[in-house]
Amino acid sequence: MLNYSRNPAQSKPNRSLSLEAMDLADSKRKSNVSGKVLMAISLITLCIIILKQSPNFSSHSPFSQRQPGVTHVLVTGGAGYIGSHAALRLLKDSHRVTIVDNLSRGNLGAVKVLQQLFPDPAQLQFIYADLGDAKAVNKIFSKNEFDAVMHFAAVAYVGESTLDPLRYYHNITSNTLMVLKAMAAHGVKTLIYSSTCATYGEPKKMPITEETPQVPINPYGKAKKMAEDMIIDFSKNSDMAVMILRYFNVIGSDPEGRLGEAPRPELREHGRISGACFDAALGVIPGLKVKGTDYKTADGTCVRDYIDVSDLVDAHVKALAHAKPKNVGIYNVGTGKGRSVKEFVEACKKATMADIKVEYLERRPGDYAEVYSDPSKILRELNWTAKYTNLQESLQIAWRWQKSHRNGYGN
Repeated sequence: MLNYSRNPAQSKPNRSLSLEAMDLADSKRKSNVSGKVLMAISLITLCIIILKQSPNFSSHSPFSQRQPGVTHVLVTGGAGYIGSHAALRLLKDSHRVTIVDNLSRGNLGAVKVLQQLFPDPAQLQFIYADLGDAKAVNKIFSKNEFDAVMHFAAVAYVGESTLDPLRYYHNITSNTLMVLKAMAAHGVKTLIYSSTCATYGEPKKMPITEETPQVPINPYGKAKKMAEDMIIDFSKNSDMAVMILRYFNVIGSDPEGRLGEAPRPELREHGRISGACFDAALGVIPGLKVKGTDYKTADGTCVRDYIDVSDLVDAHVKALAHAKPKNVGIYNVGTGKGRSVKEFVEACKKATMADIKVEYLERRPGDYAEVYSDPSKILRELNWTAKYTNLQESLQIAWRWQKSHRNGYGN
């Protein structure tokens, strides 16, 4: 028993010494690790300081700095049909392009095509954002040095606008206000605004000139006119260079087959007549529905001025080149020639070589009988005229893209 009671007592000092030794070893190891961490942080900091002092080092995005001789253009709605074609042209012309789109109507696939064609990360960037988000818009402008804005972003279906007018006033009028306020706050001085002939409504006299009274008859046209009025009023007390392009019915696609029109399936019923014709030719829908045959026109169907998207983009580029401070330029962009819906359908049948079935229905709410432009002002002042005026050829070019992209961009 004596031995039993003495052994634990004797072992206590040994255990205490052992623990103290372990604590001392742990303390040394921790000290060594801390020292190494501090040394690594010091070396990293030193490297950053040295790099920052290097003339080749820049901590900023190339889009946040102006580059002499290069125009940096913000293209809102640049993932959409017209916006993506405009971005393509600007990039081909060696401009720097920032695309902002919330992809509610645009296609990420179109952006990817542009990124593949122009892989230089200092020439093209895409920002996913909603122009209705004031904080996001302000952040975009604060982090980028824009020289100009091409404002395409908008919902753009006449029929849909009569069903959901508030969406149109918010998306077109309110969002344009957001863009204007951001431009003013950040000193961006050039705006090319994408407007529409729908602001004229149903004029009593043809062709439409820029002096034709604007009396829109649907929420789409009304929202665009409100946006125009806002821009013009703001420009009166600023040195901003403004160009407003009122264009007519857009058709066609990139002649080299890189981009096309790919509306979302749920929006096809509101879409352009060319899209409906192609869907009928592809068998996506059983036939084409023509709404309205009792208009006061030669064959009873609506008459429209069809402008090829390549010509439209060219007008935007010329507008950018001719924009002048403290000046507002307003231009119609069209061919100057009206074509009836029946004529269009026949041209589409020839372009697709398909036997398209046509069903004639009652008028669509908000439509007007006859609209075509007088493009003499834009020819006189900007030296622009439409080149792709053969309706069937424009449709054939668009049809080639549609045939090879049956699912649009596949996203």
